[in-house]
Amino acid sequence: MKKTRFCRWLLFLWATFALTGCSKLVLFDSKGPVGIAERNIIIMAFVAMLIVVIPVIIMSVWFAYHYREGNEKAKYDPGFTHSTKIEFFVWGIPIVIIIFLAYLAYRGSHDLDPYKPLASEEKPVTIQAVALNWKWLFIYPEQGIATVNEIYFPKDVPVNFRITSDAPMNSFFIPQLGGQIYAMAGMQTQLHLMAHETGTFRGMSSNYSGAGFAGMHFTAVATEDRNAFDAWVEKVRSEGQSLDDIRYSQLAQDSKFDPVAYFSQVKPGLFQQIMHQYNSKRTMNHAGHVMTSGDEAQMMHNNHMQQF
Repeated sequence: MKKTRFCRWLLFLWATFALTGCSKLVLFDSKGPVGIAERNIIIMAFVAMLIVVIPVIIMSVWFAYHYREGNEKAKYDPGFTHSTKIEFFVWGIPIVIIIFLAYLAYRGSHDLDPYKPLASEEKPVTIQAVALNWKWLFIYPEQGIATVNEIYFPKDVPVNFRITSDAPMNSFFIPQLGGQIYAMAGMQTQLHLMAHETGTFRGMSSNYSGAGFAGMHFTAVATEDRNAFDAWVEKVRSEGQSLDDIRYSQLAQDSKFDPVAYFSQVKPGLFQQIMHQYNSKRTMNHAGHVMTSGDEAQMMHNNHMQQF
């Protein structure tokens, strides 16, 4: 009977992990400097909290066993009211842990600032990402091409993402390369990532956005070098179609589980056009200058960082 119950519990635990849809803990299988730094922060914070959790679990079991009714050797002291040693550990250790976690948060907020370019001697690749319902449009302004639900970039080369939305608020996320950042209509956010290894990484939306959310994912491929990346660019140019206003209006319509699509030519300034269509009224800064939505996002980000 006990063996049957044990097997049922094992089956339940296996089903729980299987239904998550994750083949592995991708956040701990990082392939870039940003992802590795974020993984290390998670591990350090987890270990710091275990300093409290593990002793509490051990003492809970030990106290229950040691002070059980049948143990006549346990000291009975109903007049006990205070212990300086206990107070020291009860308050001292949590305070140290809080200070350590605060330091991690402060350092990580600045070192891993998504708006902060990554240090590298290589020329970055710029990708403009647009969140649509329910697909991702990626524009390569320097190469003059665009794709749907697929991006390529060389390994060990910084990738500068400029992100906006032509749909409800979304969130851009490549778990193995770094943290997520929101995509908002009429505004531009930034994210700087890099891959240290070649491979195919899963990208996704991490903010629920409606009926087609389950299919709103994309493929991010890190190539061996720039030659392989240039070969892919030529492939897109030879196989794709033109992305003008008419084609974009069709692409922007709601659709689910869209396949990968290539565009060999892109209307100049399309990303800015998508972003500024929501700015019927522009914001004036304190100096009286007109601010674009990108300036507003940068100002909001700077104000947020000054709070630390």
